[in-house]
Amino acid sequence: MNNECEWGFMMRTASGFLGAVVALACIATASAEPFAPFKDGLFSYPEPVASLDGGQRLDVPYSEARDIDDRDDIPERRVKRRYVDLKAIGRPEDREIATPGGPLRYATVGSISRTGPILVFVHGRNGDRRLGLNDWSFGGNFNRLKNLLVRNDGIYVTVDGGRLGDADAARIGTLLQQLKREHASSRLILACASMGGQICWSIASGSDAPAVDAMMLLGSDSSSDRFAAMRRAHKARMPLFLAHGTRDKVYAFDRQVAFYSSVRKGDPTYPIRFVGFEDGNHGTPIRMIDWRDALNWIDTKVGPSSPR
Repeated sequence: MNNECEWGFMMRTASGFLGAVVALACIATASAEPFAPFKDGLFSYPEPVASLDGGQRLDVPYSEARDIDDRDDIPERRVKRRYVDLKAIGRPEDREIATPGGPLRYATVGSISRTGPILVFVHGRNGDRRLGLNDWSFGGNFNRLKNLLVRNDGIYVTVDGGRLGDADAARIGTLLQQLKREHASSRLILACASMGGQICWSIASGSDAPAVDAMMLLGSDSSSDRFAAMRRAHKARMPLFLAHGTRDKVYAFDRQVAFYSSVRKGDPTYPIRFVGFEDGNHGTPIRMIDWRDALNWIDTKVGPSSPR
């Protein structure tokens, strides 16, 4: 929900008429967005939200007492039932693709024949494709992501990233190319968490970059050198979405803000967005990212098909 909508709903108790007008405008805005509301009351960013650079950068408050203890039945292991909806998404399907570098195992949610957006998630260190399939961990946020994609005729994909090296990136690149061939009109989004960001940067700077329409980095490392290396993706103005916690002890928050600022300074119109979670740690972006807000932002920056 945008800031105007948030303020509008807050003002309804003070001014019913004004609140109703703003609410109607918000409903019209939401209906125009490709990803319709789904459990927004549970997953939207909490107040207050500081908006900078015309909305390109958001500072979002995070509280373990509110966002873990009050949200989970078993802290960091099982979210409360109302955050999860299993009806529409179905069971994931395990798959395998042969690549020049060896087989790659991955899993899909949503019929492979769908024509909507595709999001490929890459885990961090010591993970595998199962991490992004867990409906109950990370505050139920993966379940919401699955629902948003499936309800929008899309496909959710998680992969085994192995050691997250160049060889693993090459195997994942083969999968991305296949997905793009089979779904030429679909928007293909690559989302990488933590150390999985190495996969994102490797693909963005290589020959597989044309298969990717947008890239997301959640608690990952970024640098101007890596950005400069993704020449083909840069030329195509591939949108970048970054989310990071201020207390991240793995990849320093200040370094990620500096990267975002350097991109903005070099090209103020480049499609990049940064969401910072105040007092958040390394895993906070996966738990707290508002997937609907992020996916709708990406949709404004890249159309349903982006031939390159």
